[in-house]
Amino acid sequence: MDLSKAVWRKSSRSTAQADNCVEVADVPNVVALRDSKDPNGPKIIVSRSDFRHLAETLKNI
Repeated sequence: MDLSKAVWRKSSRSTAQADNCVEVADVPNVVALRDSKDPNGPKIIVSRSDFRHLAETLKNI
């Protein structure tokens, strides 16, 4: 999947000094995730429903 034009964003809870963040990009039909410390490294691609389920699960921890 070509993610060269993806717009990556960090959580609104991240601070300017936080480099240990997961970034997400909303691309057609899926959500891509990457480590902010390694933007050229591996990415995880998940369906929107799987990402929603992950986010809801993490909120309940």
